[in-house]
Amino acid sequence: MGKKYQQLLRRADECLNIGKGSPNATPGPSNGEAWKVIIADDEREVHSMTRIVLGDYTFEDRGLNFLSAYSGAQTLQLIEEHPDTAVILLDVVMETDDSGLEVVRRIRETLKNEFVRIILRTGQPGKAPETQVIAQYDINDYKEKTELTAQKLFTTITAALRAYRDLRIIEQNRRGLEKIIDASADLFELRSLRQFAQGVLTQLLSLLHLDESSLLMQASAFTASRNNDDFIIIAATGQYEDTVGQPVKKVVPEHLRQHVIRAMQAEQSLFVEDMYIGYFATRLGSRHLLFLKGCRNLTELDQMLINIFASNIAIAFENIALNQEIVDTQKEVIFTLGEVIETRSQETGNHVRRVAELSYLLALKAGLSEKEAELIRLASPMHDVGKVGIPDAILFKPARLSLEEFELIKHHTDIGYEILKNSNREIMLAAVLAALQHHERWDGGGYPKGLKGEDIHIYGRITALADVFDALLHARIYKEAWEREKVLDFIQKERGKQFDPRLADILLENRDEFFAIIDRYPDEGRDRP
Repeated sequence: MGKKYQQLLRRADECLNIGKGSPNATPGPSNGEAWKVIIADDEREVHSMTRIVLGDYTFEDRGLNFLSAYSGAQTLQLIEEHPDTAVILLDVVMETDDSGLEVVRRIRETLKNEFVRIILRTGQPGKAPETQVIAQYDINDYKEKTELTAQKLFTTITAALRAYRDLRIIEQNRRGLEKIIDASADLFELRSLRQFAQGVLTQLLSLLHLDESSLLMQASAFTASRNNDDFIIIAATGQYEDTVGQPVKKVVPEHLRQHVIRAMQAEQSLFVEDMYIGYFATRLGSRHLLFLKGCRNLTELDQMLINIFASNIAIAFENIALNQEIVDTQKEVIFTLGEVIETRSQETGNHVRRVAELSYLLALKAGLSEKEAELIRLASPMHDVGKVGIPDAILFKPARLSLEEFELIKHHTDIGYEILKNSNREIMLAAVLAALQHHERWDGGGYPKGLKGEDIHIYGRITALADVFDALLHARIYKEAWEREKVLDFIQKERGKQFDPRLADILLENRDEFFAIIDRYPDEGRDRP
């Protein structure tokens, strides 16, 4: 090495007084997290010189955090411990003549680290000719130690950090867009508005937690939908977690409320202070808010990803509204059909509504998913659709049926099956099971197939219990309403016989919730049993 270079090294040693200890790290000045730079060289003077020359260096208001390694093995250990290293100043010749080149190969091929910028430095260029090394190894610069003046080292590090920064931005864009694609696929699954709203919060927070230095770790958020003159919170996280069901104007502090009102009045999304307020409207007239607080210093990339994601949220809200219109239409048709059947048999239409709600509650308490519980809520009102094929003289008979008449009315399960079986719609397929099996018994003594135990589909078992529970509590043309305690005694007596014992226990243990449904939909003109 040249005389000037040696003098600089001696000066650096005197200033830093670095001993012969283990690898060490020295942070430089920084207004943010420092860029990590590994100095890999078996000459301690090189470490000293590099630190003194770059001691006050900053790039984009971030200083340097120096990590020292004195062998190829130590270098690999450091890069494994610090995969977010931005630059390695790597000597070719350390414990072996080509240990630096082996480090390059291991970093790129074994550790799969494509981001760290590797600057190869050598004091013995003959050991690793530049043309050969550049062609065969994935390095980013090649320098002879004698040519690395303070100015050139500054220039080299700046170029390397700029390249590293750009690669990380590209990677964040890629990861962010991947998350948007994944999140959008999840958001477009068929679900209730409340489930969707919770999913939006989960996916948004995940989207912005792109790395450990994310600025959103302490964020709080909620989604809300317009109800009359206010927006009601339907899902929340962070400090707003306990506010579900409350009006937005009541929850948001006064000094923040003006921004929310501005977004609502302007009907547009806003980034303001440390908040994102998303406003979404559908063609069917529904209005929704997404409020995110605590996201200080969002980068342009963060805002871009939020805006892209928000466009998908808007489409998803539209789809949910359209799907809800379809579901509401299906419900209306189903309940109307059920009411027609019940009216024909001189019973009130609220029986089918009560059976629907009782079945839904039973399904949830039994551990079925929200989707399945909602499915049986829609399907169970059609359990008696087969009664359209039963003669009026039997349906309207104000006395107990004869054996022959009872055998005839039993066919309503088969008739219902024949009416519904040709549909491939999920609701109709569930209704087939409810119609066919709601008179099967747990002990095998039911009809039409004499199925036993869990051979009876859970939809059939749930509908059977809900149907009998409601029917006993209400007057029919052939009987008076039973008192509540008598109904509960009957359910207890028939658990494990007529009814699935687990479902019977659920109803008995949660009787107040089930009776609340009975009270919510009373028969018109009749006293509560």
